[in-house]
Amino acid sequence: MKTIWDKYAEVLVDYSTDVQKGDLVQIRATSVYAKDLVKAVYKRVLEKGAHPIVRTSIEDMSDIFIKYASDEQLDYIDPITKLEYEKIDKFISIGAPMNTKNMARADLTKLGRRGKATQELSKMLMERSAKGDAKWVIADVPTHALAQEAKMSLDEYSEFLFKSCYLDLDDPVKKLRELDEKQTKWANYLNGVKKLHIVGEKTDITFGVEGRKWISCSGLNNYPDGEVFTSPVENDINGEIYFDFPQNYRGNSATGVHLWIANGKVVKFEAETGKDFLEAMLNMDEGSKGIGEIAVGTNDEIQEITGNILFDEKIGGAIHMAVGASYPETGGKNISGLHWDMIKNMKPTKTHPQGGKIYADDVLIYENGKFII
Repeated sequence: MKTIWDKYAEVLVDYSTDVQKGDLVQIRATSVYAKDLVKAVYKRVLEKGAHPIVRTSIEDMSDIFIKYASDEQLDYIDPITKLEYEKIDKFISIGAPMNTKNMARADLTKLGRRGKATQELSKMLMERSAKGDAKWVIADVPTHALAQEAKMSLDEYSEFLFKSCYLDLDDPVKKLRELDEKQTKWANYLNGVKKLHIVGEKTDITFGVEGRKWISCSGLNNYPDGEVFTSPVENDINGEIYFDFPQNYRGNSATGVHLWIANGKVVKFEAETGKDFLEAMLNMDEGSKGIGEIAVGTNDEIQEITGNILFDEKIGGAIHMAVGASYPETGGKNISGLHWDMIKNMKPTKTHPQGGKIYADDVLIYENGKFII
């Protein structure tokens, strides 16, 4: 009889990364607490006739590195890691944090320097993925830390995670394919659009999207999933946007983030909390003030902020915009070590009862947290 981990592994291996006989597959886990899913994925990769490589870490290694590394060490990319990014066919990354705040007091300057150093690896993987030379997926397992961040018990969080991944269904892949079919219709519509106009609470912003590809996300790179996204034209984004949800990144957070953007660059920013961290990230490198993504979340099993961006950016009834790196497969050209997804609620609230709206070439296509096309 299949366990929940067997079912989870089949989605990641058979569907998300489509592992084939002879593939070189990296299974990366952030802590030993991912072991049940790692073992199931390892087994499934072997059953597919591929070659698994397991890379695990113990908790707090990143914290130690940022704390003690010299500038030379922060800038250094070891040749073994670089070779893996060049040669591995499929990347399966499994998160299992036992402390979501272990980087909360990290030196922001050193974090930014390390992010700038590793941007070439991220760029390489994104370009290989766009060409079809590599596939990658990230997923999480329930931990006490994630449950605590979401203000749930571990049992409640486990149920939430499995339902948001459709693992409570007999055939989660069937559900993911149905989601993709619906989202692809929206993406195809948006592929013919020149301008996207988003209005809402303290928000009035336009994105040039002509010639950019909209993509339906249905479990191929993120699991759980549920969004349609693109990378807007780099110098054709203007206006202001306010993010009412807490914005979490690398163990830090900012609330009440308000950005003003001119010709594709953040020119002014405010935050109720976490402004110093926001400033440090926006100053990471030449591309970190650019806009790498605009997306609409569609997963109705996720309805509230949990403090985990993998889930929160998929909230049905929300949008997200990323500052930093864009996606080459959409036609995006902005390069940065930063890719910070910021989430905005689009459903009616007490402070903004009319909710947010999205117009495509002046046609209303989205209101009350739903596509209406």
